[in-house]
Amino acid sequence: MVNTEKIVEKVILVAVNEGDEVEARDSLDELKDLCKTAGAEVVGEIMQNLERRNPGTYVGTGKVDEIADLIWETGATGIVCDDELTPAQMRNLADALDTKVMDRTLIILDIFAARAGTAEGKIQVELAQLRYEMTRLTGFGKNMSRVGGTAAGGGGAIGTRGPGEKKLEMDKRLIAGRITQLKKELADVVSHREITRAKRQRNGVPVAAIVGYTNAGKSSFLNKMTDADILEWDALFATLDPTTRELLLDNDQKILLTDTVGFIRKLPHHLVDAFKSTLEEAKYADYIIHVVDVSNPQMDRQMEIVYETLDKLGVCDKPVVTIFNKVDKVADEHDYHDLRADYTVHTSIKTGKGLDRVKEILAELLRDGKQYVEKLVPYSEAGSIAKIRENGELISEEYREDGIFIKAYI
Repeated sequence: MVNTEKIVEKVILVAVNEGDEVEARDSLDELKDLCKTAGAEVVGEIMQNLERRNPGTYVGTGKVDEIADLIWETGATGIVCDDELTPAQMRNLADALDTKVMDRTLIILDIFAARAGTAEGKIQVELAQLRYEMTRLTGFGKNMSRVGGTAAGGGGAIGTRGPGEKKLEMDKRLIAGRITQLKKELADVVSHREITRAKRQRNGVPVAAIVGYTNAGKSSFLNKMTDADILEWDALFATLDPTTRELLLDNDQKILLTDTVGFIRKLPHHLVDAFKSTLEEAKYADYIIHVVDVSNPQMDRQMEIVYETLDKLGVCDKPVVTIFNKVDKVADEHDYHDLRADYTVHTSIKTGKGLDRVKEILAELLRDGKQYVEKLVPYSEAGSIAKIRENGELISEEYREDGIFIKAYI
């Protein structure tokens, strides 16, 4: 009988506190959630206070011995470090511990690989994986089987029999060729995205990009507002691929809402580069809707990370609506603030609280810059009213003998 039971990786988390203990602890807690999302079981945690990470082994040599003891005690099958390791650090830890060595970047890449649903998403993830793998091939020799791998077949398939440097250099050439191919494929997809974006701009329908820390409730917001059917999952990075839906406001104006990939602290640069075209949905939007999870104790730091990422993308001049979500989950709701936002709303996407106010704000934003008019439109020019409905806001229309009297923002 074939055993189909899934093997669960048992891992020990390893972190370095370089001065900010609260930040280091929050980051380690987040890594624990990432490992859980990736399907691993966390069986131990070790944190060391250092002025700077050890360039050879990430932690100090004494702490490496402590990790080895904990591996023996817990039966762990690997360790996960809370920062991206250098190839030397990964190699030295694999040598010293004789176990599988992974880092935060590798775990995030693994989650992204599992979540990617569209052709673009899969290309972006593979590109990030290959770039990560490329820097970790040369010099590992026999230790490749103990070094966390991605593009090489998972867990270090390249080098399990100890290939020499010649074999590794050949693998590097193959990966370089695949990267070139993926870049071309991604360029084609990006070109198609730009054509679609240009069509939207010509149609004159404004766009609001939904941004926020991972698992803040962005997809739930899009679903609730537009009756879409986007995956809602209480997990990190449940949504990778951007989704755009149309929202019809009460004043008959239209706006497009675009869901984007969630942000996270220490977002690997491999992913930022690979997902640049997706992240830039926010750059080309007219407005930003920032969804914040007020039930998360790290809320303030998560907001900082979102704005840091938006600043890197050059998205700092858009009107921002911050939605303080999940107020139904906090026992003592108070007045939340976001000094960088133009509007703030307390909401519960689950119960619907505050969402009508969000629609009102979006209508106000669309009205901004438009001129209020009261005018009589001759029946011979009645066709112009349809354009006002499409591109402006028609408040009222009254049919008279000599024409149609309208009140509108145009």
